[in-house]
Amino acid sequence: MSPTTAGILFLGSLVLALVLVHKPLGDHMYRVYSGTRHARVERWIYKLIGVDPRAEQRWGVYARSVLAFSVIGVLFLYGFQRLQNHLLLSLGFGPVKPDQAWNTAVSFVTNTNWQSYPGESTMGHLVQMAGLAVQNFVSAAVGMAVAIALVRGFARRKSERLGNFWVDLTRGSLRILLPIAFTAAIVLVAGGVVQNFWDPAQHTVNTIAGGSQSLTGGPVASQEAIKELGTNGGGFYNANSAHPFENATAWTNWLEIFLILLIPFSLTRTFGRMVGQVRQGYAIAAVMGLLALASISLTMLFQGMHHGTVPTAVGAATEGTETRFGVLNSAVFAAATTLTSTGAVDSFHDSYTSLGGMMTMVNMMLGEVAPGGVGAGLYGMLVLAVITVFVAGLMVGRTPEYLGKRIGPREIKFAALYFLVTPALVLAGTAAAMATESGRQGMLNSGPHGLSEVLYAFASASNNNGSAFAGLTVDTVWYDTALGLCMAFGRFLPIIFVLALAGSLARQGHTPESEGTLPTHRPQFVGMVAGVTLVLVALTFLPALALGPLAEGIH
Repeated sequence: MSPTTAGILFLGSLVLALVLVHKPLGDHMYRVYSGTRHARVERWIYKLIGVDPRAEQRWGVYARSVLAFSVIGVLFLYGFQRLQNHLLLSLGFGPVKPDQAWNTAVSFVTNTNWQSYPGESTMGHLVQMAGLAVQNFVSAAVGMAVAIALVRGFARRKSERLGNFWVDLTRGSLRILLPIAFTAAIVLVAGGVVQNFWDPAQHTVNTIAGGSQSLTGGPVASQEAIKELGTNGGGFYNANSAHPFENATAWTNWLEIFLILLIPFSLTRTFGRMVGQVRQGYAIAAVMGLLALASISLTMLFQGMHHGTVPTAVGAATEGTETRFGVLNSAVFAAATTLTSTGAVDSFHDSYTSLGGMMTMVNMMLGEVAPGGVGAGLYGMLVLAVITVFVAGLMVGRTPEYLGKRIGPREIKFAALYFLVTPALVLAGTAAAMATESGRQGMLNSGPHGLSEVLYAFASASNNNGSAFAGLTVDTVWYDTALGLCMAFGRFLPIIFVLALAGSLARQGHTPESEGTLPTHRPQFVGMVAGVTLVLVALTFLPALALGPLAEGIH
């Protein structure tokens, strides 16, 4: 079988599996967030934190709950890292330095999981397991809760309430993420991913060259499962999902990509059920799928191209690619992680072809909505749908409507502010890095490729992705601080605008459809949303891409 045929079958099987689970998982999540009964363990949690699960919240209270929970998470994780030398299972590692502890704490709480450190030589087992892995669960549950709150804004009429954040957070963690992650971890262990408490000092092996090497084990499979399922991305090891202890075989590679895409695509079914129009969910899923397939296909094409002596000899651009997975399967992984907010890598994006590397950046610059992060992809796509119907309304000269809600000046302001945040952070951060000595000192490359590395870093941090183009030394006070701020603002400002939009929509009644109402479940609307998405990205980021990867490709 040729590599091209194998790559197509790999991608086709992923699509088929996602189609098969779309309905049952989407319906399950609908029941989770729409149900009124609370499990016993959930009631214990509510009692412990002093929450009345029957009391629903206005959008402002919901937003303050999200922010308060996240601030506590940052402070806890920061302290956990600074004190790890006093904790059990520290493996003898000292405290993480202050700027790096800040960056890591913000990174994992914001679902970014950007890492400026090698995990196996920096973090002890307890910090990895009880600090980082726990944040992988709750940060993903926060994204899902915000998405559900926005969907309730569309579904409810003349209401001030969007649900209860603490209930949504608890249910998302215990009823959705935990069972799937537990099952996936067992499967990964069966596939060769390690799960133990090895101390590297006690596990030393002799190498072929006659030297010795310490092997660091740990609770890897349990972290790997939620890292992919929650679209987090932080690796237990510096090599991330290219490390055989994290990603052992070709079929575990397939499973990890499947986990990345599982919830974001299935949430569109949940959306359709909650608004009472399943076809609306199919339309949103179609936009996500159209953009995703286009991106994955182009990434595979660019990585399959073999310009140059060595790539021509081997038939593809293999530099930086793990031979266990091959070029095309690694390209699928790269596209999947950058289309979502996962940030895990099983190949070296810095070694991709200029256009292949550009595609990973474009995926993030799309706003990570195809299908995007857990929860974040859905609410990002719904905001895009709001912008699309507003543009369509301007074209025909009538007040735009979406799902029976009028999109007026207030709603479009929130939608516009949502999409202005990330480009402002990416472009301003890149400009600051290029304009300051501290920013330029981290660059190992000059010219267009050096700019691409910096642009990628800020696109990754501001979009809460977490993957790195590499070739850029970010373990500095300047980058730890700057990227940490981008992660925080890039996560929480859009969430505030989304919840404000949800509150504005929920207060409205229902506007009946008329002859002039734009149908939002047909292929025409799917194409319009995809077009608006691409136009927004092209107008915003094309100049920066022209100076970076496009210039490198032409050269």
